[in-house]
Amino acid sequence: MAAIGQTTPPTARNSALAEARRRAALLPDCLIEAKRIANTVITGWHGRRRRGPGENFWQFRPYAQGESMMRIDWRRSARDDHTYVRDMEWEAAHTVWLFADLTPSMQFRSELAPVSKEHRALVILLALAETLLRSGERVGFPGLMDPVSNRNGAEKLAQALATAGTPAGLPDTRMMRGPSELVMIGDFLDTPDALFSTLTPLSARGLRAHLLEVADPAEESFPYTGRTAFSDPETGRELTLGRAESLQEAYLDAYRARRAVLADTARHLGWTFTTHHTDRPASEALTAVHMRLSGLGQGGR
Repeated sequence: MAAIGQTTPPTARNSALAEARRRAALLPDCLIEAKRIANTVITGWHGRRRRGPGENFWQFRPYAQGESMMRIDWRRSARDDHTYVRDMEWEAAHTVWLFADLTPSMQFRSELAPVSKEHRALVILLALAETLLRSGERVGFPGLMDPVSNRNGAEKLAQALATAGTPAGLPDTRMMRGPSELVMIGDFLDTPDALFSTLTPLSARGLRAHLLEVADPAEESFPYTGRTAFSDPETGRELTLGRAESLQEAYLDAYRARRAVLADTARHLGWTFTTHHTDRPASEALTAVHMRLSGLGQGGR
């Protein structure tokens, strides 16, 4: 996905081997950070618990007229003047597909951010995998890793990413079957049509998507002035402006309009859209996505 920034096209993109080595060197630190964040954020969480058929107790709640008398818990009801039923936790298998855009534009990092968009996307991806697997979910990466439920799934995903070839900007949807959810992490700088033409047909197959936009603060503020050279990290095209500030208003209008289309289209599909900035803690994004998956927050930034 194309990006605007004061950066030169990475030489690694000219060599698939060099790119794979670069990403492989990045992943161990990302995995360590992801596990640390997951350990911090997951405290007090008990998975995405939902009412339904199962054997594990979830909660007591007041009896509602019309419910079966067999569901009443008479021992709990005898403690006071109310009648309670016992809800069980839903245990049906559920798959959450995780995807991160790792194309060259994600390598952008301005002086306003501590890490690149790619680094932050990988940390969030692996932390989310760790959190979901601890909660009993099945996690997969479309086109790269089939869904797994074992506790070392985050390590398995990191290994698969380290040995993956040239990354794709959009997920391979052929392996997504049945009701499931997709968490897609990226900068979404391509036209929204390209994204939704790939993902929208999945909604008819029971898939629900959660889009997490990772943005560098410079991409939102365009702080450049004077003579500035801009380059596209994916095409190598360059643009040099004598007065960069003259482009600021038009750029910001286009940038915000793109985001508004993404958010509105996602909302109309019943999906969620969240923006995370790389100068903010990764734990904020992990919490926000987990809330979307749990149905506790809808849409918005």
